[in-house]
Amino acid sequence: MHKLLVDQPGEKKFLLGNEAIARGAIEAGVAFASTYPGTPSSEISLNFFQIARESDLYFEYSTNEKVALEVSAAAANSGLRSMCIMKHVGVNVAADALMTLAYVGIRGGLVILTADDPYMFSSQNEQDTRYYGKLSGLPILEPSSAQEAKDMVGYAFELSEALQEPVIFRTTTRLNHSTAPIIFGPVKLPETSGNFFKDPFNYVTVPAVSRNLHVKLLKHIEEAEQMACESAYNFITGEGRWGIICNGVSYNYVTDAVKDLNIIDKSRILRIGFSHPMPGQLIKSFLSKCEKALIVEEGEPYMEEAVKALAQEANLTLSIRGKDPALFSRLFEFDPAMVRKCIAAYFGVPYEAEMPADVSDIPDLPQRPPNLCAGCSHRATFYAVNKAAEGMETIRPTDIGCYTLGFLPPLSNGDFLICMGSSVGTSCGFSKATGKKVIGFIGDSTFFHSGIPGLINAVFHRHDLTLVILDNQTTAMTGHQPHPGVDMEGLNYPGYQQVSIESVVRGIGVEHVSVIKPYNVKKSIVAVKEAISHDGVSVIIARQNCTLFDKSFKRSVGRPFYVSDRCKNHRLCINELGCPAFYVENDRVRINSTLCTGCGVCAQICPEHAILPFKQK
Repeated sequence: MHKLLVDQPGEKKFLLGNEAIARGAIEAGVAFASTYPGTPSSEISLNFFQIARESDLYFEYSTNEKVALEVSAAAANSGLRSMCIMKHVGVNVAADALMTLAYVGIRGGLVILTADDPYMFSSQNEQDTRYYGKLSGLPILEPSSAQEAKDMVGYAFELSEALQEPVIFRTTTRLNHSTAPIIFGPVKLPETSGNFFKDPFNYVTVPAVSRNLHVKLLKHIEEAEQMACESAYNFITGEGRWGIICNGVSYNYVTDAVKDLNIIDKSRILRIGFSHPMPGQLIKSFLSKCEKALIVEEGEPYMEEAVKALAQEANLTLSIRGKDPALFSRLFEFDPAMVRKCIAAYFGVPYEAEMPADVSDIPDLPQRPPNLCAGCSHRATFYAVNKAAEGMETIRPTDIGCYTLGFLPPLSNGDFLICMGSSVGTSCGFSKATGKKVIGFIGDSTFFHSGIPGLINAVFHRHDLTLVILDNQTTAMTGHQPHPGVDMEGLNYPGYQQVSIESVVRGIGVEHVSVIKPYNVKKSIVAVKEAISHDGVSVIIARQNCTLFDKSFKRSVGRPFYVSDRCKNHRLCINELGCPAFYVENDRVRINSTLCTGCGVCAQICPEHAILPFKQK
């Protein structure tokens, strides 16, 4: 039995924050879940995927976040407790559905989990999703610990059903990827059979209907604000005159800081866990007992703006600070030392930071820049493109995935990137605006996510571009999740139908389509040359399984290679491929046989044929 399905209330287990959230949903009786994978939320989906194999939970990896939300919205409006999981930038994709779903509302509970990523550990921006709550009018909950996150999921479903609105459950990387002891509660059996009651004058959002629905939404927001003021997740500790308002993981840093600074008796802390609508009366009452207040929140000044407005409404004139060059930044993650320092500075508390340990006698750690895995087929594809386009002036937009790392030297394939699927749309723009040959790169999962509309656009407008679809048969970057192009039968997961990328591309109307095996370097170069010489839209599908995924399934890989005495030290293998299996020792190129996967690409480009496979694996 999956460890998150165990129905033993009171049992304690060490869980990742994302595992705790998944357990909270199981305890709440979640019946339906959908997602598009995105770090730092991916482990929630992985656990649901595993749990669905041995329970009544329905779970799917949807083609993108908009579809995932639409699927869950329909299930929730059929009376099922549903959960939709994504990362913060995924909310942008889902926003079209989200904004009007707030008007329509739901019947069964719907929790929309978003994982924000301060410091951008695995993301292209630091977007603060709380503003989507303000924009849509939906409630937002923000836990401060893994245990609270587990418990709060059940509250989120109850809140959703009470208001008949989706609830946004906002987490951040620090909570998603922390590990803590979690006390299990009882598991509620899910209601898995839904029924949809037709009511087009409340569900079909033509203007006449939506006007009435907007009125209903505003009433729900008023109800939600009263609930926020009374919620146990918005609480005050301490009776001092120095006010601190905080949320999420910042609450942990604040509680530690007031202890370390010995100002517990002088402080009053308001922790906001139900952050939209902001609990107006609670905040006004809190501020009325403060001499001054400090807002501690990662990201944007979301709470700070609301708190200052509420203070003005209440005719309060105390100093309220937060985001400030001398205090908290809108950039990156907070940490305990930063929060302690800013609290001391704002309230005038004597404070000397601890001197860091003297490490002057310790050599610097060697740099370990991000790199494509040893044997990654994307490296071979990028090499083939570089050789095929040698001497040409090209623009090469790229996309979101492992292959984004191809922008780094020596491969240097990647000139522009905005968001998922943008390689195709921007390729269209660059081809028209510059007249130069454009070669775009997109992964298989990203192609299904949001690349198809851009390619349709390219065909319709007859743009001159080559799109390289890097098909490694998985969503590799976020942990090898499936997508519609994956052969699920081959992975022992029956019940799915594989969608052919080649058939989709040809069906769109692309006339020049070629499928290459990237490890066959010469044939790949020839195919790429033909594609980029084509006048109009051409597509290359570079198909080769992710080598890391194959290893995890213990599929056979080739024999590792070594550098023989024939080597003349040209170093094309290093300078043009940059595979991490290579290293230099005593001014000679060597191959780490434990890293080498036996792809043989380096052997094909060596001018002396000095790179050879070991005789035995």
